[in-house]
Amino acid sequence: MTSQISRRFIYFICCVSALGGLLFGYDWVVIGGAKPFYEAYFNISDNPSMQGLAMSIAIAGCLLGAMVAGLFADRFGRKPLMIFSAAVFLVSAWLTGAVDRFIPFLIARFIGGVAIGVASGLSPMYIAEVSPSRMRGKMVSVNQLTIVIGILLAQIVNWLIAAPVDVSSGATFVESWNCQRGWRYMFWAEAYPALAFLLLVVFIPESPRWLMMKTRVEDARKVFSNIGGMEYAATEIKAIEAAEKRSDSKGSLQLLFRKPYLALIITGIIIAVFQQWCGTNVIFNYAQEIFSNAGYDLGEMLFNIVLTGVTNVIFTIVALYAVDRLGRKSLMLIGSGGLFAIYLLLGGCYYLQVSGVFMVVLVMLAIACYAMTLGPVTWVLLAEIFPNNVRGMAVAVCTFALWTGCFTLTYTFPLLNAGLGSDGTFWLYSAICLSGFVYFKRVLRETRGKSLEQIERELLKN
Repeated sequence: MTSQISRRFIYFICCVSALGGLLFGYDWVVIGGAKPFYEAYFNISDNPSMQGLAMSIAIAGCLLGAMVAGLFADRFGRKPLMIFSAAVFLVSAWLTGAVDRFIPFLIARFIGGVAIGVASGLSPMYIAEVSPSRMRGKMVSVNQLTIVIGILLAQIVNWLIAAPVDVSSGATFVESWNCQRGWRYMFWAEAYPALAFLLLVVFIPESPRWLMMKTRVEDARKVFSNIGGMEYAATEIKAIEAAEKRSDSKGSLQLLFRKPYLALIITGIIIAVFQQWCGTNVIFNYAQEIFSNAGYDLGEMLFNIVLTGVTNVIFTIVALYAVDRLGRKSLMLIGSGGLFAIYLLLGGCYYLQVSGVFMVVLVMLAIACYAMTLGPVTWVLLAEIFPNNVRGMAVAVCTFALWTGCFTLTYTFPLLNAGLGSDGTFWLYSAICLSGFVYFKRVLRETRGKSLEQIERELLKN
């Protein structure tokens, strides 16, 4: 039966859906390269609270986006909400670069965050629902690959757009082209992939498992047949109908926090929040401060940021092959344990005032460790551990928790950095990673190579 699987069709619909991940990555990181320029333009360079607000306001929008996805993904389907997120990405990209005042800038970033919140949960969930069991980990990881490609794309765009400041002209930094115009083009460049996403998502089918949930059996059969032929479609439909008979409850927020779903939603929330509180994402959003504290100037800092993006892409590709071979639990343990050791060393280097290439190497190791483990595997687990009848709401709740963790991480980093120093901050992240390792070792179950319905049977037994 697996020989009939139409890999070309699966790759097409999964890659189109994963464009939401690319926009998520671009929109999330582009602000890091634009940071020194828009801060000078809006005169907030010496205001840590406003700096933190500018960096984290999009994440507040992510929380609203996750709520939107939770309310409407099971009601209206996965595809309409992906179309919505693509349109919002397009509007936000134009608006962020067009504003001249700080408050409208914050509003534009918040709107972009709504699109990220919708796409971040929907894209991996859709991919998990259309992918055959043996390919699911790899295909959901494709979404993470597009996220890191979006990150790298934003870093390259920032690096290429940022022009050297000509001090010989007598102009101040705030009067430079970078501060007046350059940072705007960094945001406007996002409009191109957003338009591509909006046009292409029209051509992908609705999730067959959502169609089954809405009793549109023949529509679901058609999608499954396009994926793997009539025999594959009959097998999948039979398994879904059997799962629905075991649980005739409709998905709701209240249902998630009752037995037998309570333990699953707690595990999902912990996985989601840990992916953020492990600390790696501050390297992307606050790379300027990290590399500046390591002794690099602005030009070197932007180049080093690109190197982090290249490392991120390379090791996410490694994850594509590792997630269905090593398994989800093993990779989560490798990621949390590896980051514990790396952050311990990184904090020690800051404490001893070590600078230069060794610091860059440690940062690259942290990115590599995260990219092949916690980054993609979190989304794989969130997309597959929940039963079909509550998956949309459950993934939305976990996505909401993830972005809450991201908001607190991003907003508190400059405050922690000022209060604890860079050494104390990374030692704190190291302790969090050690706690995650212990939790995953004791609680996490392996889901590699199992159908979504088989995972549902096994996890709901406990």
